[in-house]
Amino acid sequence: MKKFILAMIAVFGFSGAAAAQDALEGIWQTQVDDGAYALVTIAPCGEAFCGVISRTFNAEGEYESPNKGRQIVIDMVAMGDGHYEGQVWRPSNDKIYIGKMDIEGNQVRLRGCIAGGLLCSSQTWVKIQ
Repeated sequence: MKKFILAMIAVFGFSGAAAAQDALEGIWQTQVDDGAYALVTIAPCGEAFCGVISRTFNAEGEYESPNKGRQIVIDMVAMGDGHYEGQVWRPSNDKIYIGKMDIEGNQVRLRGCIAGGLLCSSQTWVKIQ
């Protein structure tokens, strides 16, 4: 009986962890920037979320960008109500900005900001997986 109870705890514990997956986790397609776009895989990294460029595309199709494998979403912390704050890297100018993300359905609005978050440029990414 003791083994049965432990097995049930393990099953429900794992299913609870799967159900608790954050909406930010997954694969996101970026908006076109300087003629190219990417697929970014976002996953937990410690207490935050990080995103790595997993595939890259241009007008000719998929290609091997030197940015593939680079972290673009850095230490995004959930602030509640689908809002996240951390840092973002913009490949086209190789700069890191204050990052803000807001999820609504299968889209996330990503902003890279300067001046303490007062001036921002944004993109809308679509979740594909």
